[in-house]
Amino acid sequence: MIPVDTQPTQHTDEEAEEFDRPSKSQLKRDMEALQDMGGELIAISPQRLDKLALPDNLRIALRDARRITQNGAKRRQLQYIGKLMRNVDVAPIKAMLDEIKGKSDAANARMHQLERWRTQLLENEEIVGDIARQYPAADIQQLRQLRRNALKEQAQGKPPRAFREIFRVLRELQGTTADDGDDDIDESND
Repeated sequence: MIPVDTQPTQHTDEEAEEFDRPSKSQLKRDMEALQDMGGELIAISPQRLDKLALPDNLRIALRDARRITQNGAKRRQLQYIGKLMRNVDVAPIKAMLDEIKGKSDAANARMHQLERWRTQLLENEEIVGDIARQYPAADIQQLRQLRRNALKEQAQGKPPRAFREIFRVLRELQGTTADDGDDDIDESND
């Protein structure tokens, strides 16, 4: 019978230093995460990308990736984008992507504010004056017309086209003053 060592093994300082760096698997997961983030960057609008401080070579690689249609070539381009992103601070990119997806608290707060305004507008037409004071560029006549159409749609049980249009108009007004361009927020829950 072979004796089994029941004592825990003691690691020397040299062995401990060996485990200080990330594993090969972790490095691979990190690279794949950067490639996935690059894929998300490809999908967003060029105007949104212009707001980020990206190196020129990464900006060019993202532009080229939009034109590539073959799967193998697209995969290689994403790998290249992931490689370029190793040298970029990804925190602002991740924050912007989270905001686009509606994961950020600020994006959620803005969306809920717009939904409250829309609901208040349907309940009380005097809210149009508050909106006009906050956003001088607002087209008051258009908002009142959309309100009338939305109320008519609700009464007749029609699809809420004007209801959604109110949200879009309010979002555009908010984007003109905040200049954050929340044009990618999904309003499918309306």
